Amino acid sequence: MADIHPPVLTDVISNPAYHSMEPFWHQWGVTHADLNNVLNTWLVMGILIVAALMVKNKLETVPRGSQNFWEVVISTLEDVVTQTMGPHGRAYFPLIASLALFILSCNLIGILPWFQSATNNLNTTLALALVAFVTTHAVGIKEHGAKYYHHFLGPVPWLIPLMLPIELIGHFSRILSLSFRLFGNIMGEDLAIIILTLLVPYLVPLPMMFLQVFTSFIQTLVFIMLTMMYIVGSLEEAH
Repeated sequence: MADIHPPVLTDVISNPAYHSMEPFWHQWGVTHADLNNVLNTWLVMGILIVAALMVKNKLETVPRGSQNFWEVVISTLEDVVTQTMGPHGRAYFPLIASLALFILSCNLIGILPWFQSATNNLNTTLALALVAFVTTHAVGIKEHGAKYYHHFLGPVPWLIPLMLPIELIGHFSRILSLSFRLFGNIMGEDLAIIILTLLVPYLVPLPMMFLQVFTSFIQTLVFIMLTMMYIVGSLEEAH
């Protein structure tokens, strides 16, 4: 039977190092891919929670050490939120900041040996997209009440049969857009780094690792920017 794998992928699979690059959790008997991903997300959440508690318990009027770092991070995120959403965006800062820190950490954990980016699993990115989607419409309903349905009907009554399905498709497609964009970019980079590491293990994978760091920040920014724009749209009066 002819080999069904492309030549490069065949070389990777036949490489003995390929089978030694098992995920960290395999040594604890966890072999299910989705469970490995869940454990990676729990690890990220644990790191963020511990970091937050450590800073919270050592807050000082004159910041120093890690407090300086976190103040820069939080002030930068606050600037992004207020510049995108306006002053009223501060009410949604906890959500946006939590999404940003979690997504960025999930992206970057893939740089560590034997770990994969938690966002290279569609289950994770889909869950994040659903959080953004549900929050957007919850905010719209809270702001406008029953009148929120006008957002889906178009500007004039006679366009309702056309605008309603278009608006519904457009809103639900946001879930696919947010989840597949993040998943595809992170998955592609992880695979590229693995293949380059196995085929050319010295120096060549380094540029891809730097690119992964850059893309991790970009994809995080894209996700939170889209989420903020969706929320802003739900806050606007329907015409």
